[in-house]
Amino acid sequence: MQAEPAKNNASRGVHLAAIQFLLVGAFVLSPEWRPHPLPEPAAANLIPRLVLLKLCGIMAMVLGALGSFKIRKYLTPLPYPVEHNRLVTTGIYGLVRHPLYASQLLAAFGWICYTFSLSHLLLLAAAFLFFSFKAGKEERWLTERHPEYSDYARRVKKFIPWVY
Repeated sequence: MQAEPAKNNASRGVHLAAIQFLLVGAFVLSPEWRPHPLPEPAAANLIPRLVLLKLCGIMAMVLGALGSFKIRKYLTPLPYPVEHNRLVTTGIYGLVRHPLYASQLLAAFGWICYTFSLSHLLLLAAAFLFFSFKAGKEERWLTERHPEYSDYARRVKKFIPWVY
């Protein structure tokens, strides 16, 4: 087995991990913004919105926990895989290729459904584009290391089971 050439921090995606941290921080710290008051039906439907928020939160925690547990030996905030990684395609990774990214997007979606905040909706759109980009970089590196990744990617969706 050949030794891999040393990669510098930029080529490992340190900047992508920093951007992800900033996006999450911006989402958490961003104030709710609604240019108009909530419409009457939305204001009256607080309980269903709260239930949806809790469901999204629980599903996000489950996705994140199962994803983290399954790759705990290889977990890193960087998209570049650790040297000793193995391709994991079972468990939650048999439903989505990036459950950790999906969990963050799902939690944000729940918050937006609860608050109707346009500022958070814009940040979610930016996060979705960012995570798609970051996942693409990660997948190119995984395909280099694990040629069977291409077949796995054709079978399993990126963030939403059976959809995307």
